[in-house]
Amino acid sequence: QVQLVESGGGLVQAGGSLRLSCAASGSTFSRYNMAWFRQAPGKEREFVATISWGVGSTSYVDSVKGRFTISRDNAKNTVYLDMNSLKPEDTAVYYCAGRTTSYGEWHYWGQGTQVTVSS
Repeated sequence: QVQLVESGGGLVQAGGSLRLSCAASGSTFSRYNMAWFRQAPGKEREFVATISWGVGSTSYVDSVKGRFTISRDNAKNTVYLDMNSLKPEDTAVYYCAGRTTSYGEWHYWGQGTQVTVSS
């Protein structure tokens, strides 16, 4: 069992940058695969990025490649999403998620943090 809490969201103008953090507690964080999802109003929740627990391999949705970077600091039990060159279409509630598997359902979710990008 792990609890996840996101932070770092806010209002930023187009072209700006923001760092989201997801703090984990209650389990062996270093063994968890972690991911970021986002959900815009009226739209389905969308996968954004993931990072594995082992070698730290990463994957991104095409729309954020080259702009977003997912990373983790196991000593701080924290996963990050560094967002650069932000666009209005990045506006959404961003959620972090975790699982001990490399496939299937994401078992643990945070409550989300709002990111709003103004044009």
